[in-house]
Amino acid sequence: MDTTDSTHSTWTSNRNRRRLTLMAPLVLLPLAACGSERVDGGSGSVRASVTGVRWSVDSVTVDGTIRRAPAGAYTEFADGRVRGSYGCNQFSARAVFDGHRLTLEDAETTEMGCAREPMAFERVLARTLADGPLTTRVHGGELTLGTESGDFVRLSEEPDAPLRGTKWIITALGAGGPDGTAASLPGGAAPYLVFDEKSGRVTGSLGCNRVTAKATVRDAHITLGTAATTRRVCDVSLMHTEKSLLRLFDGPVGYRLDHRSLTLTSENGEWVGAVAEP
Repeated sequence: MDTTDSTHSTWTSNRNRRRLTLMAPLVLLPLAACGSERVDGGSGSVRASVTGVRWSVDSVTVDGTIRRAPAGAYTEFADGRVRGSYGCNQFSARAVFDGHRLTLEDAETTEMGCAREPMAFERVLARTLADGPLTTRVHGGELTLGTESGDFVRLSEEPDAPLRGTKWIITALGAGGPDGTAASLPGGAAPYLVFDEKSGRVTGSLGCNRVTAKATVRDAHITLGTAATTRRVCDVSLMHTEKSLLRLFDGPVGYRLDHRSLTLTSENGEWVGAVAEP
């Protein structure tokens, strides 16, 4: 896969303002409706159906071809705005409800480069969401957004992921704190961490070698002990990623948990971004 070694995550205004229109279908329900399907009947119910829920993007279907979403792609509506991730870059926009329509205005997005596959999915998702009006259907914790041409995006409601017991898939490394520059991982790297409450340890993979260490969680910090690893030798790029991850150990790291995203930040400002395994 192609990767971009360094990126910046400064929010930039989208010059060509992307407007996304979500149209709810007008359907008359029988008196004995079954299941948990909800059909939006007005601007208030449209807002209520999508607001306050973390919608994980499952897939996008364009011209009959299904493209599965990378881990971490989502949308979330709150306080008159929508924010989320296309699969690589974060985005935010103003959400304006008007009857059965929802328009997203003044969109902003980060400009982080990722591996080829997430970037390809991101382009398809962004184009599909911009191809309004979109019909909306909420049923059994699933949301479907469909275009007039027959393409559609499938999303599902996901609960918050706990710090402990979750397999945290590492997706980015950065410096200068969580709001600083970020770099995606090299192709073939699949590092992850799992914090176990019972044993008080963290285990996982650094991309090449497996790792285990003591992990004490207190307040907003995790104190990581000395890392014990296997001794495999891998590709230079994987070993470089591994060395970066090892610098998190032997000391305290701050952590920030946001629904299904986790950020670990060392005292020198280096940070690791991870998402919960789907």
